[in-house]
Amino acid sequence: MLHKYIVKDGKKLRYGYTTGSCAAGASKAAAYMALENELIDKIDIETPKGWNLSLEVIEPSIEIGGKSSSCYIKKDSGDDPDITHGILIGAKVEITDSPGIVLKGGEGVGKVTKLGLYVPPGEPAINPVPRKMIESEVSKVLPKGKGAIVTIMVPKGVEKAKKTFNPKLGIMGGISILGTSGIVEPMSYDAFKESLALELRMASHNGFDKVVLVPGNYGEEKAIKLFGLNKSNIIKISNFIGFMLNKCIEEKIKKVLLIGHIGKLVKLAGGIFDTHSKVADARLEILAANLALMGASKEVIEKIFECVTTEGAVKIIEDYSFNGIYNILCKRAEEKCADHVHGELEVGVVMFSMEKGLLAIGEKAEEILEEYR
Repeated sequence: MLHKYIVKDGKKLRYGYTTGSCAAGASKAAAYMALENELIDKIDIETPKGWNLSLEVIEPSIEIGGKSSSCYIKKDSGDDPDITHGILIGAKVEITDSPGIVLKGGEGVGKVTKLGLYVPPGEPAINPVPRKMIESEVSKVLPKGKGAIVTIMVPKGVEKAKKTFNPKLGIMGGISILGTSGIVEPMSYDAFKESLALELRMASHNGFDKVVLVPGNYGEEKAIKLFGLNKSNIIKISNFIGFMLNKCIEEKIKKVLLIGHIGKLVKLAGGIFDTHSKVADARLEILAANLALMGASKEVIEKIFECVTTEGAVKIIEDYSFNGIYNILCKRAEEKCADHVHGELEVGVVMFSMEKGLLAIGEKAEEILEEYR
């Protein structure tokens, strides 16, 4: 159990850790046991967030003859409502005489079957950050000249995956191993929205009349890396774009710069201001409609609808040289934002993708960025 807490709306909520952290912990523990021929009940790992975790090792076992071991870590989501809370994430590790780590997906780990995700088709659905965590932690215990075959296992993965978006995304046969920081921050929606409003209020009281709003970590990273914006000007708002724009008006904020992944901000071009996929998911429809207006053929539109993510759609758009669509989408998003706030707030929109980086900067966004410069 992770004994770190955050207070939201007067409630003390406990942090948890991701499936990626569980997989990394199980992999490191199994590698250590296979090498030392010794069972252990705890393992320590580092997370990208910078926090160290001490995880309980469950069902440790060493195969007869050594060189292979397996164990599990129980997923702990803290006080965050998460469908994977309490399930076991395991690893079987076989030590080899060839340097390098080979990562495989075992029972209950989904397999990617469609283009457009962060992992190519045919690979286990283990996202890039968890992959790096697993490789890093296993490398810490491997002697020079040795390698490992690591197989991640989730006994209840097939059952849990049915309650996720994995089948829709073309991830079949289990759950995904996820996480960008290794840590799960608890989210009570009402409490979270109030904490966002409080953060905005503090910015306003500190004399800020313009702010940068980003959906999450990636948006914050791009805001700093691409434009040199100060972290103190940036507020992470999750999916609550409309809510926060309204709060900006209340707090007398004059200008807002929205910077985020196209998968979130394309929804603004369709007038969708709560970007959670459970509320509305018209990403491909908005892309297809605007491509059609640009003169895209039926073939292009059909290919867009075959995509499972906007990253996949970006590839199609590039292949058919319709890159001008991103400026159109930013323009429409800025217009929809202006309508949403009844002209009481200037809103600029910047879109990026993970593969292609910066896609477009809206006209209003250019003006606001110039003021930051």
